[in-house]
Amino acid sequence: MPSSTTSRPALVLAVACLAAFTINLDTTIVNVALPSISRELHAGTRDLQWIVDGYNLSFATLVLIAGSLGDRFGRRPALLLGLAGFAAASTAAALVTGPEGLIALRFAMGACAAVIFPTTLSVITNAYPVRHERARAIGLWGAVTGLGVAVGPVCGGLLLSHFGWKSVFLALVPVSLIALLAAWRWVPESSNPAEARLDLPGLACSASAVGLLVYTIIEAPSHGWASPQTVVGFAASAALMAGFLLVERRRERPMIDIRLFRTPAFSAASASVTVAFFALFGFIFLVTQYFQLVRDYGALSTGVRILPVALTIAVGSVAGVALATRLGTRAVVVTGLLLLAAAYGWIALSPTFTAYPRIVGQMVLMGLGLGMTTAPATESILSVLPAAKAGLGSAVNDATRETGGTLGVAVLGSIFTSLYATHLTSSAFSALPLGQPASARESVAAALGIARTTHRSDLLTAVQGAFMHGFHTACVVAAVLCVAGALAATALPNHPLRTQGNPTGTPQPATAAR
Repeated sequence: MPSSTTSRPALVLAVACLAAFTINLDTTIVNVALPSISRELHAGTRDLQWIVDGYNLSFATLVLIAGSLGDRFGRRPALLLGLAGFAAASTAAALVTGPEGLIALRFAMGACAAVIFPTTLSVITNAYPVRHERARAIGLWGAVTGLGVAVGPVCGGLLLSHFGWKSVFLALVPVSLIALLAAWRWVPESSNPAEARLDLPGLACSASAVGLLVYTIIEAPSHGWASPQTVVGFAASAALMAGFLLVERRRERPMIDIRLFRTPAFSAASASVTVAFFALFGFIFLVTQYFQLVRDYGALSTGVRILPVALTIAVGSVAGVALATRLGTRAVVVTGLLLLAAAYGWIALSPTFTAYPRIVGQMVLMGLGLGMTTAPATESILSVLPAAKAGLGSAVNDATRETGGTLGVAVLGSIFTSLYATHLTSSAFSALPLGQPASARESVAAALGIARTTHRSDLLTAVQGAFMHGFHTACVVAAVLCVAGALAATALPNHPLRTQGNPTGTPQPATAAR
């Protein structure tokens, strides 16, 4: 079936933004509930990482195949099915009684999100065939999706101030159902079965490579970074990724044409999105715990304090596309990544009890940097592919976002866990009765509980010092990666986002865009 358009593209854009907002809200709404989940479900730091990354991991590994299936069998049915499954899995997540069940359902929710997210961009691409109009629509989509990521802690804090941690999952159900009804009413059908590609070997290799890599990183603090399990895990991940590239090169109809990565508008933009979300997700995972555990703020207070990120991501996304129209994609994306690096470097130099206005400044830099990076880079990715392959282009963009976010939580979380545990081992906790030191190393909440129940200020100081040691080092890693990403982004074409005789947005040769 050829792609169809609608006479009401604004309604399609609104529905796509609502659906994208819902699933991006879920990427961070759970973060503010982590201390409560840790206490009530007796979950350690590794469990908390999996509760966050179970969602991100299944999202990242399944989104490419989901985008292809949407192109093949219809984007509207895919959107409806994904939203219905997301509502059902969110309901079930509120009924679990242990961390294992919650982790399993987070994987299920991520799979549903993988079906939804590429569809949102592909229906926008088909609704707005003119490139400069599509760029503005994507800028709005980027603002809304970024807003969903950043206001998650605010919404979670508001819910937790009146209800238990289960409310952060139940709250997603009515929003999902509203999006489902709106999609059924206003989103037209579009598909492209002739171009859709179902590549099971490629899916198996890519999913296994990313999944094993994330598992190895999260479990490394427990096994040891130089342990045989960790070394074998990294080697096997690399082998699987090499196998994926080999499979894709040899298949007549691969899941993704790896030759696309020879085009800087595609490869450098994908790398930029990956780096930006690596830094953002890792930061939100840690900063929500910093506010609640170290600063002893309530859940709602924590969410409100993260609000500057939400607002500036939205501003940065809209401004990023507007600036790219005048200055070019390369200049804006490089600037955005450098702003992110500056924010993380600033955080790494901050004391434990930093004044909140200073934190606001850090978050403003971060939000502007993220918005200025991701919205123009997303448009660049989609400009390489024709509208008939919108699902694939959208899925690649989504995979880069979620892979970056998943690795951000895994890498920065594991760096934090390792350094926190090492730092705590050399503190007064080592002299506590049997069992308590190990419990303190596995969970910051448990360590603070021990310090406060024993009324020992030296133990409280040790926990805070260990936390900040791990947090600051993780921020240094994020800053270095953002600088590296900015250097890579200099390969982006710098053409302004204008039609220039190319109103349909058909991509121009990469060499002509420099």
